Amino acid sequence: MRRSFAGSLTGALALTAMAVAAPQASGGAAAPDGVVIGGQPVQISESPWVVALSSRDRFGGTRAGQFCGGVLVAPAKVLTAAHCVSSDVLGVPLGQVRDLRVIAGRSTLKATGGREITVSGVQLNPAYDAKTNEGDFALLTLLDPLPASDTIRVAGPGSAAYTAGTGAMVYGWGDTTGGGAYAGELRAAPVKVLPDSACERAYPGRAQGTYRPETMLCAGDENGGHDACQGDSGGPLVAGGRLIGLVSWGSGCGQAESPGVYARLSAAPETWAARS
Repeated sequence: MRRSFAGSLTGALALTAMAVAAPQASGGAAAPDGVVIGGQPVQISESPWVVALSSRDRFGGTRAGQFCGGVLVAPAKVLTAAHCVSSDVLGVPLGQVRDLRVIAGRSTLKATGGREITVSGVQLNPAYDAKTNEGDFALLTLLDPLPASDTIRVAGPGSAAYTAGTGAMVYGWGDTTGGGAYAGELRAAPVKVLPDSACERAYPGRAQGTYRPETMLCAGDENGGHDACQGDSGGPLVAGGRLIGLVSWGSGCGQAESPGVYARLSAAPETWAARS
């Protein structure tokens, strides 16, 4: 079954039975310290554009309410996955979430550093299709801006960063094993941009979902062991210092035959982020 990589709906770390928040099947050669399967800790100072989406009202305080990731693309603008702000993930319509915030400048969720900023507006990609996850983008507006120096630029259409074989990094606070072991500190894992054909073979249109290269990007590890996982949705895939994707969906975590599927940033609305 196709699964998104959004976090669980409970205040603790127990996972719900909903498809979008169900536990990922474990498998592959996941390293014991892997988050974003097969990763390692990174300092937020090295990647200040990585942010966490938080709602303690919906997800409790165990991990500061973190349930998805996001990327700062302008001082008051954050890109995330559209499905992260859906009622399937939040458990209620977005308008009923009383404390949607972005946590910035904080590597460890339990720490008190950084800033927690209220989200004052949410704009869904007009081309987003919730049934297929095509165009899985949302733009959050922050009540207070962050430093422009903390932002990251998006790789534009035709950029070499999207070329198959390019090394990339995926970031998040998600599941470290595929079995519900969530990270408390930011981690990153190395992956490669894979040919579209790899995801077309893995997701040809059956229960796992259908890969659409126009709006999706395929990345992972040909041998397994490095991947995004539960709780990483909306987080960044970065290559060559540019944002190329957002964690969107997949089947399992860290499995060679089931690469991660990312929202392709070259397909995002042009006015949403600076490109180069």
